[in-house]
Amino acid sequence: MTPARTILARQRRRLLTGALGLSALAASSPAAWAQAPTKPTIKIGFVEGWADSAATTHVAAAIIRGKLGHPVELVPLAAGIMWQGVARGDLDATLSAWLPFTHEAYLASFKDKVQILGANYPGAKIGLIVPDYVKATSLADINSFRADFDNRIVGIDAGAGVMKKTEEAIKAYGLKMRLLPSSGPAMTAELDRAYRANKSIAVTGWIPHWMFAKYKLRFLADPKNIYGAEEHVDSVIHPALNSKAPAVVAFLKKLSWKPEEIGGVMLAIEGGAKPDAAAEKWIADNPARVAAWLGQVPSAT
Repeated sequence: MTPARTILARQRRRLLTGALGLSALAASSPAAWAQAPTKPTIKIGFVEGWADSAATTHVAAAIIRGKLGHPVELVPLAAGIMWQGVARGDLDATLSAWLPFTHEAYLASFKDKVQILGANYPGAKIGLIVPDYVKATSLADINSFRADFDNRIVGIDAGAGVMKKTEEAIKAYGLKMRLLPSSGPAMTAELDRAYRANKSIAVTGWIPHWMFAKYKLRFLADPKNIYGAEEHVDSVIHPALNSKAPAVVAFLKKLSWKPEEIGGVMLAIEGGAKPDAAAEKWIADNPARVAAWLGQVPSAT
C-alpha cells in the first residue's frame, strides 16, 4: 500500500470510529432517554373543599408518583361530577366515595361502570359535634341545655347533606334550637372561639376532619338514628385501571389509615402547609406504613 493510500485508510478508520462513538453517545443522551416508554399518567378526582379528600388524595398521589413511578394528575371536582368522571373513564380513580349512605345515589347510578376497591377510611360519620366538656350527651336531652348553646346549632353550607339531616333531627327530636347556615371555615372559627372560652357549642360536622386532631370533641348520641350508621370512605376506580396500572390498583386496595394519621395531615394543611408538602412529610415520617401499603412488609397495625 502506498503512503497516500495508507494515510487515506487511517482517516477513514478514524472517521468511522468517530461516527460510531457519536451514535453511542446519542443513544445515551437525554434526548434518547426521552424516547423511552414512560408509565401512563394516573388521573385522580377528589372533592373540592373536603379536607379529608384532599389529604388522602395527596398522600396517595405522592406514593404513586414517588414509589410506583407514575405521573399523577389531581382533579378537584364536585362529588357528582367526580363519580361521573370515574364512570366514563375520564378519571382513573377517586379515593373520596362516602358509602353506603352519603354517596348512595351516585353508586346507584354508576355501579355497573366502576369498581369499588374497599375502604381507605373506616368509621366515617356525620352528626352534631360538641366539645368534650359539654354537659349534653344526646340529641334527646340537648333541649335541657339549650340555653348553654345560646339556642343555636352552628352549621355549614345550607345544601350540605349534614345540614339536611340536622333539619330532620330538629323535627324528630323537637329541638328548640335554630340551625344557622354558614360555611366550613366559619363553623370551625366559631368552634375555635367557643372552645378557647370553654363555652358550649354544637356544630354540624363529620369525621374524618382536622378538628378532631386539634380539639377534644365527641358526637351527640342519636338514638333515633337520623344521621345514619357509620360509613366508610372508599377507593373507587374505572375498571380499565386494572390493565393500565396493576401496581397502582394493588396499592389502592391496601391503602387504609386511621383517624390520627389522616388527622395529622389535615391539620398540617389547615395550619398553612401545602398539601403536597404535608403529604411528603407524612410519607417520610411513616416509611413502614407506606411499605405495608405497597406490600413490601407485613403491616403491624
